[in-house]
Amino acid sequence: MSKLKGKVAVVTGGSRDIGRAISVGLAKEGAKVVVNYYSSEAGAQETLSEIKAFGGEAIAVQADVSNLKDIQHMKDKTVEAFGEKVDILVNNAGGLFARKTLQELDESFYDLVMNVNFKATVFVMQAFEPLMGKGASIINLSSQAARDGGGGGSSLYASSKGAVTTFTRSMSKELGPKGIRVNAVCPGLIGTKFHDDFTTDEVRKMVAAKTPLRREGAAEEVADLVVYLASEQSSFVNGANFDINGGLAFS
Repeated sequence: MSKLKGKVAVVTGGSRDIGRAISVGLAKEGAKVVVNYYSSEAGAQETLSEIKAFGGEAIAVQADVSNLKDIQHMKDKTVEAFGEKVDILVNNAGGLFARKTLQELDESFYDLVMNVNFKATVFVMQAFEPLMGKGASIINLSSQAARDGGGGGSSLYASSKGAVTTFTRSMSKELGPKGIRVNAVCPGLIGTKFHDDFTTDEVRKMVAAKTPLRREGAAEEVADLVVYLASEQSSFVNGANFDINGGLAFS
């Protein structure tokens, strides 16, 4: 039996990698999915094609989730397509953008990283929370970097994800009495375009070798954890930040 049959899910940054795997994973369990994307319409359409190939239901919505007007547009499109009830919200959109040392940072780069990784999480939750009720689930994507400060040149990324981790805990207390659970997932080295772009092969091999499971993770493995947190199987899980890094780091 599908775990999420009849549920409505919104996934930000759903056009590729972990976001795509989450969108597909939720749809496979019966959820109707809103796949948000920023610039890659082609990627979003690929995600929709995967979902529709097994009879799933989904729409794609373009929105810059660090922009409040765009967030409202995404909310309007969600209501238009699936009604005024959202059961699952996954704040996945984010990015490192570049590796920069302290002396290389400037205000515009600070704003970019913090807005996409943290501001978006705050205001997407603010917009969609009124549509969510008892039994709903919010899953935020944090990072192992929030635990250990990240790799070289990723100080702002790590800090923004640390903010997501703390905000998740705060919201679990605020929204819990309404029956809305708020949790976060903290991926380590996952084989995605993110690391293709920003992590050298040498570093990836070194990190995989240090990981007790001796490999990188897969986007689908992160998606499986998100599906669990979205389902009633995790009905008493709230305010948790789940490490998924093969045992490389934990708290």
